[in-house]
Amino acid sequence: MSLIEIKKLTYSYPTKKDSIKNITLNIEEGTFNCIVGENGSGKTTLIKCIVGLIKDYKGEVILNEKVGYLPQKTTVQSNFPASVEEVVLSGTIPHNLNGIFYSRNDKLSARNSMRQLGVYDIRKKCFADLSGGQQQRVLIARALSATDKIIILDEPTNGLDPKVAKQIYELLKKLQQKYKLTILMVSHDVERALKFADRVIEIKEGQLSYDGVPSNYQVEGDK
Repeated sequence: MSLIEIKKLTYSYPTKKDSIKNITLNIEEGTFNCIVGENGSGKTTLIKCIVGLIKDYKGEVILNEKVGYLPQKTTVQSNFPASVEEVVLSGTIPHNLNGIFYSRNDKLSARNSMRQLGVYDIRKKCFADLSGGQQQRVLIARALSATDKIIILDEPTNGLDPKVAKQIYELLKKLQQKYKLTILMVSHDVERALKFADRVIEIKEGQLSYDGVPSNYQVEGDK
């Protein structure tokens, strides 16, 4: 089953950098998908179109399930003055029909997400006081609290120590396999993308240049 259907998606910036052209993709249930490509190739633009941050594109994006989204990490996010629990709970806001009040299901979803990401025991700590790796675990838990079907991550290991980055990949793979979670992730780390992903999607100059299994992908320089 396709959880995301993308048909002839096109979006252009005036500078043409980060623009995308005529991209068609289906993201299948239970798969780990990594989007790779050079800076400015259009990877983040594609993600923003999928999650609705960019709306005036041409083509079609069909979401068949609720999506949890983790954007690229910013300094503002790192210094966010809230507890771990509050950050994760905020991920339920898109489907919170009770205004500022979280439902019992929202709280249960947040607790489950924190346990799955190994941050439940630090739920009362201030998010700003955590290490970079812990913060990313919390933000992934936040994305997961919005849905148990598909999460979309934009460079979740950027700026992390290589050992910690490897742990994040291993954790995501475990979640995919254990809960049949669907993952769509932008990654600058081609080596780990090839190791952990079921499917590699390469964007080059705004266009789809590869879409297939990691074993058939040729790293730039080997092509």
